[in-house]
Amino acid sequence: MAKAIGDVVIDIERCKGCELCIEACPEETLGLTHVINSKGYHYAITINSTCTGCVNCALVCPEGIIKVYRKIEKKSA
Repeated sequence: MAKAIGDVVIDIERCKGCELCIEACPEETLGLTHVINSKGYHYAITINSTCTGCVNCALVCPEGIIKVYRKIEKKSA
């Protein structure tokens, strides 16, 4: 059985910390940082490696600043 692995890339300087991506993530991969960006917002970050590449976070982002890259790892028989 193949396993999907995702990689989330967030433009942290454009993120306004609305947390919609965090709520949309079924794998609880994203979280909000305590640090602020240059515009004064706390921004979303990847907090663990459980992403499956479902792209829910990118779909709900009102700023369109999230990109999700997905790869399939094939298990050896």
